[in-house]
Amino acid sequence: MFASPILSKTAFVAALCIASVSAMATADAQTTTEIQLSYKDKKFEPAEISAPANTPVVIKLKNLDAKAMEFESKTLKVEKVVAGGSDAIINVRAQKPGRYEFFDEYNEKTARGALVVK
Repeated sequence: MFASPILSKTAFVAALCIASVSAMATADAQTTTEIQLSYKDKKFEPAEISAPANTPVVIKLKNLDAKAMEFESKTLKVEKVVAGGSDAIINVRAQKPGRYEFFDEYNEKTARGALVVK
């Protein structure tokens, strides 16, 4: 009739771990900022995007050009090649307030943008 004390403790610890992981996943999902960005005719649209400080950012980039482009930012420490006519997800770590520039490495002079973190 009585459960073993060791088994009860093990079940309790397992349930506690599952609850903790679930709570952390929920907290992370609530604090991520998602931004839509497109690339066409060697330009980003919008050219300036913004996000709150200390919050991870997910940039959903649509390359509407036929040719590949390379999203790059030295200050954000990200780079990603995006094939023509395709989408990409770019994960950016939480940043302090500031202005973080990005560009298309293949068209660096014309294809420029910035993430403004407030």
